[in-house]
Amino acid sequence: MTTKLKQALIGGIIGTAVMTIVMMIAPMMGMPKMSPPELLSMMIGFPVLVGWIMHFMIGIIFAIAYALFFINLVKKVSNNILKGALFGMAVFIFAQIMMAIMGMMFPMPPVEGSMMLMMVGSLLGHVIFGITVAQFVKEQA
Repeated sequence: MTTKLKQALIGGIIGTAVMTIVMMIAPMMGMPKMSPPELLSMMIGFPVLVGWIMHFMIGIIFAIAYALFFINLVKKVSNNILKGALFGMAVFIFAQIMMAIMGMMFPMPPVEGSMMLMMVGSLLGHVIFGITVAQFVKEQA
């Protein structure tokens, strides 16, 4: 396994963990409850453990995409935090598109709380994920 893929694997796991922790404490700051693993498991009708596995696998896949593709798209951006934030925004947009598509195929659980606050919280979580991944995946690995 190449160094860049190792960095992406570690960055994906840690980035997903950090994002998940932020989403778990968000309700303590007035944000709606957000749990991607529960959402995934409810949509496909599998136990929550499967949702957790899927959530981390998706994070790892996104981190690999950052290492192999996205980092080359933002070569002119010198600030690593900004690279990560841009990546997090791209992941957020992609995730929203995928959730809309999945919502056509699987039943979506009802939204609890403000949809706008949930979107803001999700964007924040994905930006934190992207910044974390960018800290682990080095440009010249």
